[in-house]
Amino acid sequence: MSEPKRTQHPTDDPAVKSLLKRMDPSIAGSFSLEQLMELRRVVGLRGGRLHSIDARTTVKLPFVSWSFYLVFLAGKNRRPLTDREKAIAAGTLILVITGVLFVVSLIGLLALYLLKSWLGINLFESYSTGIWSWFKSL
Repeated sequence: MSEPKRTQHPTDDPAVKSLLKRMDPSIAGSFSLEQLMELRRVVGLRGGRLHSIDARTTVKLPFVSWSFYLVFLAGKNRRPLTDREKAIAAGTLILVITGVLFVVSLIGLLALYLLKSWLGINLFESYSTGIWSWFKSL
């Protein structure tokens, strides 16, 4: 049998501790247990989100008493999109599909041209684009 889950006091939560530490001690001590539990719930809403990429670092510059922190986060957008964002996403998808089809078509035409040249079929006498001779020189 598994052990029953133990309830943690809200002041043991690191996020609540940090929040209370930044308050005036008389105000921080005035919260009831119910208020502390609600604080833990609200503060915890932002925490714990996982990102596909979560890179955080601090850069200390020599001869300077302060440092920079760099954060790079990437992941799936879980928020609902606005109508404008939906229109932009649809337009971008259409552009990407069109671009991919265009590149695939160009590659297909090149393959057909090389096949035609390999078979020795000349559509126009004494005219060459030079692609076949370039391809043979590879």
